[in-house]
This record gives sequence, C-alpha cells and structure tokens, in this order.
Amino acid sequence: MANAHKHKLRGIRGIDDATWDAFDEATKAASTDRSAVVREFIDHYLCRPGAELPERPPAGSWSQPPAE
Repeated sequence: MANAHKHKLRGIRGIDDATWDAFDEATKAASTDRSAVVREFIDHYLCRPGAELPERPPAGSWSQPPAE
C-alpha cells in the first residue's frame, strides 16, 4: 500500500493535548522528535545494553504544567 507505515502504530493513552504539544516543542528544541525520545526511554527502562536516558533540552515554556 502506498500510505502504509513501515512500523506498527502504538498508542499512548492518558496524555492530554497540552502535554503532548509541549512534548513536541521540547523534542524539537532538542533537535529530535517524540518517537525517538520515547524509544530511547523505553530502551533505558528495559536496561538494554548501551541505552541511556534521552537528553533533555533546557527548561522552556513547556516546563510549566498545563492549566487545568
């Protein structure tokens, strides 16, 4: 199929839009993307050889919790 993704889609539930958007801004500030950071964290959490916690960008506007 022309529009089929190479990788299976994985959903993450329970993250509000404001937090997801802030995560996108923060990963862009770190010159990466959300998927790459989530994969790095998962590898670290699973204690995979050579895995490290992803680098975090300096604090920015995304550092404040979303308004309720």
